[in-house]
Amino acid sequence: MSAPHVLVLTGDEDPHATRVTGLLTGRGARVTVFDHRLYPAEAHVELAYTGRGLTRRLLRTGTGTVDLNELTALWWRRPTPPQAHPELTDPAIAAYAARESTSLISDLWEHLPCRKVPAAESVLLRAGRKSSQLIIAAELGFTVPDTLITTQARELWDFHDRHDGQIVTKPFAKPWVENLRSGDTISRFCEPVSPRDLAYADALRFCPVIVQRYVPKRLELRVTVVGGQIFAAEIHSQASNRSRLDWRRYNTDVTPHRVHRLPDEVGRRCLAMVDRLGLLYGAFDLILTPEDEYVFMEINPNGQWLWIEELTGLPISQAVCDLLLEGPRA
Repeated sequence: MSAPHVLVLTGDEDPHATRVTGLLTGRGARVTVFDHRLYPAEAHVELAYTGRGLTRRLLRTGTGTVDLNELTALWWRRPTPPQAHPELTDPAIAAYAARESTSLISDLWEHLPCRKVPAAESVLLRAGRKSSQLIIAAELGFTVPDTLITTQARELWDFHDRHDGQIVTKPFAKPWVENLRSGDTISRFCEPVSPRDLAYADALRFCPVIVQRYVPKRLELRVTVVGGQIFAAEIHSQASNRSRLDWRRYNTDVTPHRVHRLPDEVGRRCLAMVDRLGLLYGAFDLILTPEDEYVFMEINPNGQWLWIEELTGLPISQAVCDLLLEGPRA
């Protein structure tokens, strides 16, 4: 029996991938790491069809040729987009070539006859939609915060009044804005709505925003589901002024991270939601209120975990390794 062969899709300097690929090779698996940005300048895809269907599906890189039909698992970590060949100097032609390359490379992985972790790209995109997540979470019995999604200033003002000003705003997708001229990045996570924000609320007409009732916190929780395993960590974000509103502002020196005993009922909801979204992995953000109520905030279908593992000892990387070695999923 041949050794498992895992294809890892990720960019440079990915410590999560480095940790898990080391575990995989230590258990005798063959691992190929590939980043989309290498295509088509430094890597090649070869697909061949006859009247009976697909006959050849190969990936050729500088390190060798991979028969994609023989993969046992594909791990969609964090690949960067394909880039146009450097010999294309016309911006319009280069952009066209990059779009064409992206179209092919994305479709390439969808129908591989192997396990996909966390899921195929199309499933990941759908699973990451926050408005849909709130619907599914409520259907599964999670408590979700009062939420408004709008582009209307009047709606924001009314929501603000109904909740005595205790509201926050969140972005839909990436929590940062890149300045294309300077290259600087501005991060935007969970933010309280200030009187200044209310004064400029008419600017909502340019872009939708998520507005939620502020949920008081005793603890914030990062619950990582890997296959059928649950790893729950509590983040004592209220111990630091910097992380009180959002633990992603990271102040780990003064915010303890500990293993958390998640109630069975909450754990079952997490497993059910991962399954409902078609995922094999998911990183949940929950809040435990002072009244000991667990509140769903969101699920990241491809979220980070390494800092949790290092601070708590939870063996999440080993669980990801196990999942990738389990073979195809029906």
